[in-house]
Amino acid sequence: MIDADGYDEFGLFHENAAEVGLEYHGPPAVERVHADLGDGRSLSALRWGTAPPELVLVHGGGQNAHTWDTVALALGLSLVAVDLPGHGHSGDVHPGRPPSPHSLAHDVAVAVEAFAPRASMVVGMSLGGLTSVQVATTRPALVRKLMMVDVTPGAGGEKTADIVKFLSGPETFSSLDEILERTIAFNPTRSESSLRRGVLHNTVQRADGTWAWRHQRTRAVIPDAADGERPAIDFGAMWDDIEAISAPMQLVVGDRSPVVDDADKAEFRRRQPTAPIIEVADAGHSIQGDQPLELARLITEFLGA
Repeated sequence: MIDADGYDEFGLFHENAAEVGLEYHGPPAVERVHADLGDGRSLSALRWGTAPPELVLVHGGGQNAHTWDTVALALGLSLVAVDLPGHGHSGDVHPGRPPSPHSLAHDVAVAVEAFAPRASMVVGMSLGGLTSVQVATTRPALVRKLMMVDVTPGAGGEKTADIVKFLSGPETFSSLDEILERTIAFNPTRSESSLRRGVLHNTVQRADGTWAWRHQRTRAVIPDAADGERPAIDFGAMWDDIEAISAPMQLVVGDRSPVVDDADKAEFRRRQPTAPIIEVADAGHSIQGDQPLELARLITEFLGA
C-alpha cells in the first residue's frame, strides 16, 4: 500500500541510488525554483548543484522533473530539470495559446534564460524533445547542443497508441494504490519501486479525497486523444525545424520503443546527416527510467565532445 503521509519530494533519492547501484553519500544539493512567466503563471524546476548549471533536462508528456532523478544522481553535475507548463509544480499552459511544442517552448525558454543561460546542452525526451527543438529554432543561443530522447516529428498514431491510452485514463482515482496498479500494467518492464516513486512525485490529492495526476490534460500531453471534433496533432512540419538547427545534435532511442521507427531514423539522417543516432539496449520509450546509467553516460560523453 502506498502511503503519502509525510511525503518529501527530496527524501527518496537514496532509493534511486540503491536501485541502480550508485554510491549514496547523503542528500544531494537540490532545490525547487520558479521562473515568473510574466502573465500570472510560473514555471517550476529542480536545480541540482550549486554551480552554474551545465545542462537542462526537459521531460515528456505526463511526466515531471523527477523523472530525471536517477540520471541526475549519476551525472553529479549542476543542472536544471524543468517541469513543463501544465506539469509537476508549474502553472497551467497559456490559456491563449494552443498547447503545442511551440507554445511550451516559449515558456521553457524563459526558464532556461532565468536558470541556465550558459548551459552547454539541452536534453529533451518525447514531448520535451519536440519542445526543445522549438527552443533551438526560436532561441538558438540557449541551445548549444541538443540531445533528443526517443522522439522525432514522426511521433504519433499507432507508434504512441499505448502512451495515449495510459494518459487518457480516468481523471481521478480513489487511492494511490489504484494509480500504481494502472501504472504497473502499462509499464511491465519497470520495477514496482521506481513506479511507486513516480506515482508519489506525480500525483496530488483533491479536496474530496480522490487522487489525480499532476499534469494538465491537454492535447500537448495527449495529442491523439479522439473527441470526435479535432484531428490528431501532426508534428510533421517540425522536420524542417530539425533541419534548420545548426547546433550539434544526437538522437537517442530505446531498442524496445515503438515511438521512433526506421522511417523516422532515415528522415532524421537526411535532415541532420552528421548527427549520431544511438540505440540503447533494453530500453523502452522512457530511457531515463529503463536505463538511467547508460543515458547518463551518453550525456556525459556528448557534453565532452
